[in-house]
Amino acid sequence: MKYLKILMLFVCSLAIVACDNDEPSSESIFDTTPRERSVFEQWLMKHYTDPYNIDFIYRYVDSQTSQTYNVVPPYKDEAQAMAILIKHIWIESYVEVMDGDPTFIKTYAPRVFQLIGSKQYTGDGSEVLGTAEGGLKITLFGVNHINIDNPYMDVTSPFHIRNTKEYDLNYYIFKTLHHEFCHILNQTANYQEEFQTVSVERQRSGDWVNVGDSLAPAYGFVSGYASKEHREDFAEIFSLYVTHTPEAWQTILEQAKKLSKEEVYSSATWWEQRSKTPVADIEQKLKYVRDYFADIWGIDIDKLRDIVLRRTAEVKDMDLRILPD
Repeated sequence: MKYLKILMLFVCSLAIVACDNDEPSSESIFDTTPRERSVFEQWLMKHYTDPYNIDFIYRYVDSQTSQTYNVVPPYKDEAQAMAILIKHIWIESYVEVMDGDPTFIKTYAPRVFQLIGSKQYTGDGSEVLGTAEGGLKITLFGVNHINIDNPYMDVTSPFHIRNTKEYDLNYYIFKTLHHEFCHILNQTANYQEEFQTVSVERQRSGDWVNVGDSLAPAYGFVSGYASKEHREDFAEIFSLYVTHTPEAWQTILEQAKKLSKEEVYSSATWWEQRSKTPVADIEQKLKYVRDYFADIWGIDIDKLRDIVLRRTAEVKDMDLRILPD
């Protein structure tokens, strides 16, 4: 017992000495050295962050990615090509339609762009082309499928054919960007309530995935997804209209005439059946979309379409492996 007490006193004295000499270090246990930006990241800072306050995320970040799905990050070359294209076709189209004033896109564009390399599918089998979160972030999927040296963008066919070899950037990326941005603008200033009533009785909220894009015009919608509900209907009309040629839009109207299903309108009165047709529905909803963008945002969607189509055509002469000044 005597020796045990001596040992305890010895240990305590060592502890006191250790505490007396334990001065806190001025060096952090964490690496606080800023990571050196790559050439691509410097370019993103110059062309996205500085002028538009947009954070362009192409690396995989757990906190920014849904853990519900198994997805992969984009390859660096594909991400770079996509950044060049989005700037040229999407951002600068809105700047140009605003007579070169960047204020609109700087104010209302999402604060974050996130690229995902793989595609994402939901439980009902539908493919998620993009998401808009609270008006602050847009996520785009399938970036690794881009053909950098020969990007394919179909602006003439309004009905996308899935399971083809060509990865249509106009459908998967740019129509999606305009669609999601339309949602963001609608959250800031809602569209006319009358729009919601035009095709409400023919919406297919429960089984819209079974409505093919080429069949949707028969019910008064420009795509199968547009038949889900009025918010998607509005965004689909706008995004499809500004990313496709006038001939493509006319194809939708011709398809509506060709496949018009009388039973869709059988619940209407005799006079309504005469005056309301799928074509009339689509044209009426387009007018609401056109008026909304003109009255609320000062945007002529026909002028915007011309700009988007011209800039899309210019891509064939661009080298997407070289960062432009």
